[in-house]
Amino acid sequence: MFKFNLPKELLAEHPAKSRDESRLMVVDRKSGKISHKKFKDIINYFDDGDVMVMNDTKVFPARMYGNKEKTGAKIEVFLLRELNAESRLWDVLVDPARKIRIGNKLYFGDNDNVVAEVIDNTTSRGRTLRFLYDGSYEEFRQALYELGETPLPKYIKRKVEESDADRYQTVFAKNEGAVAAPTAGLHFSRELMKRLEIKGVNFAFLTLHVGLGTFRMVEVEDLTKHKMDSEEAIISEAACKTVNSAIDKKKRVCAVGTTVMRAVESSVSTTGHLNPYNGWTNKFIFPPYDFSVANCMITNFHMPESTLLMQVCAFGGYDLIMKAYKEAIKEKYKFYSYGDAMLII
Repeated sequence: MFKFNLPKELLAEHPAKSRDESRLMVVDRKSGKISHKKFKDIINYFDDGDVMVMNDTKVFPARMYGNKEKTGAKIEVFLLRELNAESRLWDVLVDPARKIRIGNKLYFGDNDNVVAEVIDNTTSRGRTLRFLYDGSYEEFRQALYELGETPLPKYIKRKVEESDADRYQTVFAKNEGAVAAPTAGLHFSRELMKRLEIKGVNFAFLTLHVGLGTFRMVEVEDLTKHKMDSEEAIISEAACKTVNSAIDKKKRVCAVGTTVMRAVESSVSTTGHLNPYNGWTNKFIFPPYDFSVANCMITNFHMPESTLLMQVCAFGGYDLIMKAYKEAIKEKYKFYSYGDAMLII
């Protein structure tokens, strides 16, 4: 049902030259009209008092390469989440997983100055590592930063470039903790945000730390049986105030990205207002679904059969969104993280 054939050449390997110069498809749910614009034209769809809700999570350099003790085999370690700062415990994915056992030591850095010990097998690919590091916590985090590289999605086959550290991050990224970028926000330049601000558009920032579960494919026929990975979400009083005021004034409330949509729909009052939130969410949104907070959304073009596409279909209407995707392929829009954008109004 959510399948389509995506030509390989439409996968964006690089971002657009300028953030707000990527292409923008505008999909009008009322009329069913589909128009083709540049992202910076988005300003024409918003007015004084409208609100854009944005995810200010910050991507950290989560992908590291090390060597296994004795054999020296090269191991890729993907830092998923810090379990305990004091004990230096991390949940990670390792590749190749079959080569790693509990008790193995892994060495990182030119002088093997960072060592980690495998202390638990959490899943078939996942492990818990304890980093054996003598310095302070700040020095330890600095060492991880220097060893890690920008965690570009696996479909990007090229080498990570210096510019990726900046471009795989939104200009408003603030709270570190994501292992994947909230990609709809990547299209906003500082200039465009300033212009929106001058027009009277308000920004409400929340944090949802994007995990790798965002890329996990759905492998069940019955969607109610799909389990989303939990992700940490924080919605402040201030963000709620901005959003709820716009709801009451019948203004546009735009969710910038599927992560924002998931966060706001995880904390809705019975009156359809946004509540402050600090916790974890594993909310999975698929058709049919009644949305309470946002009445428009910005999103990138997603992979077939992904939870992200399902959420967009729930919001835009299955037939209209699948028609829009068909047109995107025909018009050679770029897909995925560094790809083009869609505004659904």
